[in-house]
Amino acid sequence: MDQLSAMRVFVRVVETGNFTRAAAALDMPKTTVTNMVQGLEAHLHTTLLNRTTRRVMVTTDGALYYERALQILAEIDELDGSMSHSQARPSGRLRVEMAGAFADLVVIPNLCDFYTSYPQIQLDIGVGDRLVDYIAENVDCAIRGGTPTDQSLVARKVGELTIRTYASPIYLERHGTPQHPNDLIEGHLAVGYLNATSGKVFAMDFCRGDENIEIPPRYAVSVNDARSYANAILAGIGIGQTASFMVKDAVARGELVEILPEWDCEVLPIYIVYPQTRHLSNKVRVFVDWVAKRLQALKDPERQTRRPQLEAAE
Repeated sequence: MDQLSAMRVFVRVVETGNFTRAAAALDMPKTTVTNMVQGLEAHLHTTLLNRTTRRVMVTTDGALYYERALQILAEIDELDGSMSHSQARPSGRLRVEMAGAFADLVVIPNLCDFYTSYPQIQLDIGVGDRLVDYIAENVDCAIRGGTPTDQSLVARKVGELTIRTYASPIYLERHGTPQHPNDLIEGHLAVGYLNATSGKVFAMDFCRGDENIEIPPRYAVSVNDARSYANAILAGIGIGQTASFMVKDAVARGELVEILPEWDCEVLPIYIVYPQTRHLSNKVRVFVDWVAKRLQALKDPERQTRRPQLEAAE
């Protein structure tokens, strides 16, 4: 029996909750997964898992073995990575989750540059703002906007996005141009942006010097997707605060106008997050570094703003 391989299979069964999902995540036949766990139990002379027709439950011995196996596998992966980092090019499948706007406007247009340096990485991109089960879905990492609150995840800040306030000429012709954030309280409509986790609409924040103002948006439409949010502003439905890189072409064409330019918004921090139980492999590390460079290229050299209304990837 290859005890190391059996150990990896056992860990995946525990993390996914059953043999079928573990087999799919490992790209192995279910019978192979079952036989390897049974072989490990025979080798250890103990029962690690209790099986029923519906679920797999970890025994007391199994829970102890899982915790120790997790530490051993992480140490082995770290050792292998440190030995191979300078000798081998990163390779293999990399599963990454990110918001659609970030995928469409930052990552995908620049992937040829990524593959020039790392041609042996197979990148699987999951697009959306949904909550992710990193272990069961075998997700290596995710790109998220806003400061992460999940304590089970390791988070590395890789950059920031500048947020500004915009309206379409159509909207301004109908409603006039606000001269102060307080003008948005009455007589103006905003496009609402929904927090994907809480379902609440974000407030619009403004800052000028020591003055900070938070405006609950009056909205006719709210969305929970960054691209739809920007399109609603373009359509003249209301005023919105969005990442400047997303709408720079529309501004250049005169389809959007920056309003209240003397009032800043907070920047939107961008994080790469991954489970604490996952070792940061070379392929994840080079992707994280590459994303950080792409975000650096998007920085506004004239002005850094503060908190975003638009949480583009949260």
